[in-house]
Amino acid sequence: MRTNLDFSPFYRSSIGFDRIFNLLENAGAPQNGDNWPPYDIVKLGEDAYRIVIAVAGFGENELTITHEPNMLVINGAKSEDTELQYLHHGLALRPFARRFELADHVTVTGARLENGLLVVDLKKEIPEEMKPRRIAINTDAVKKPASKRIEGNVAA
Repeated sequence: MRTNLDFSPFYRSSIGFDRIFNLLENAGAPQNGDNWPPYDIVKLGEDAYRIVIAVAGFGENELTITHEPNMLVINGAKSEDTELQYLHHGLALRPFARRFELADHVTVTGARLENGLLVVDLKKEIPEEMKPRRIAINTDAVKKPASKRIEGNVAA
């Protein structure tokens, strides 16, 4: 049973959180039901992640990884070999597309194919201008107006 949540009260008192509310609304939406190929998402550290997708039978040239804003798209498509006549065809080598929503400032740091697994490493890197900084309070009102503040890096 799915209940619809109304986020409209939050829209009245918050600015810039539209994407979060859209993600929450869409999280309960029915998916396409295709769970192929299987994958794992691993948290390696405070800001490091890894996606591992089982892509046995696919080569590097048959896989594409695209990093769009806040989205990672992984596609796989086998080239058709029309000369083969299968007596039994049990390998699932059908085309696929996997989409992963990424948080702000998450970037792909590398990808590799090993033992039939596509391994994609990700890292969350907050830009220097968005990190917390210490604001100096001006106490000398004679030399400088009190409304000006000096910005500097936060000392650990």
